[in-house]
Amino acid sequence: MSHLLFALLSLFSFAALLEAQWKLRENVYVIESEWNDETPAKRVKLTCNTSDEALPVYWKKDTELRGTGKTLIAEVKEFPDAGNYTCLTANTHEIISYDFFLITKVDSNGQMIRSILKSFKEPNRTFLKCEAKNYSGIFICSWMTENESPNVKFTIRNLKGSQGDITCSSPVAHSDNSVTEYTAQCQKENYCPFAEEHQPIEMFLEVIDEVEYENYTSSFFIRDIIKPDPPQCQYVATNGTVTWTYPRTWSTPKSYFPLTFRVQVESTEKHKTQVYDTDEQSIQIPVTGPKDKISVQARDRYYNSSWSEWSALCR
Repeated sequence: MSHLLFALLSLFSFAALLEAQWKLRENVYVIESEWNDETPAKRVKLTCNTSDEALPVYWKKDTELRGTGKTLIAEVKEFPDAGNYTCLTANTHEIISYDFFLITKVDSNGQMIRSILKSFKEPNRTFLKCEAKNYSGIFICSWMTENESPNVKFTIRNLKGSQGDITCSSPVAHSDNSVTEYTAQCQKENYCPFAEEHQPIEMFLEVIDEVEYENYTSSFFIRDIIKPDPPQCQYVATNGTVTWTYPRTWSTPKSYFPLTFRVQVESTEKHKTQVYDTDEQSIQIPVTGPKDKISVQARDRYYNSSWSEWSALCR
């Protein structure tokens, strides 16, 4: 009976060790740590990568000695517990193998607690936002952090891997006083703008801040993320007509990819704003003051995607 109990306890302990981590890539593992004071640390079994059972070895966590022997049980709970665990020979101090541990914070339900990225105001609570200027299959994905940290690393890819045929550039940082926005240009290979989409694109962003790991996803069809560039407009004072042209970046032919437009007139004297809707490329405004501000925006005519930003003032 005692042998059976020991075997069951050993099996339970081994299962707990297996559930404590998952492999991100070669020699890099993510530990899911329940982020409260009551939950005990995760126990992770490390094995030195040597076939010589008699070789004396020891383990270091960064620069701290952690143990001797081929195996080491590491307890990982908080960020100081994560990092690099290295197995070295006792005689020559040569590195034999290593394992690097990251921590992802989870709640009592096992859901990831995300805190590295800052959400966009629109769409609400969106951390990874993707937009396309046209139907070429090229789109821009963006995300934000509170401030730029040289230690934060990002990897963005298609969740379906190589079968998705999507390539992305390296992220580029754009900083202002309060936030840093990162953008990456992605392209769906062999995308046909005239064909109907049946499978959504699923983008996957991994974020590593020193030893903290988080991931974010965004699923969409190209048609859902269309946001044209603003039109180019001008105002003809003699007859009060506003005219504009399609954005240069918009898909062609216009007959297949038509836009609809809004014209906004802001009256500085009356403190009133009027908006006119039209499918044409000109509109005659009845009465405007000399200081009224006029601008135009565009949207896909047949699909309820996003409006462009307002154009530069037409006069």
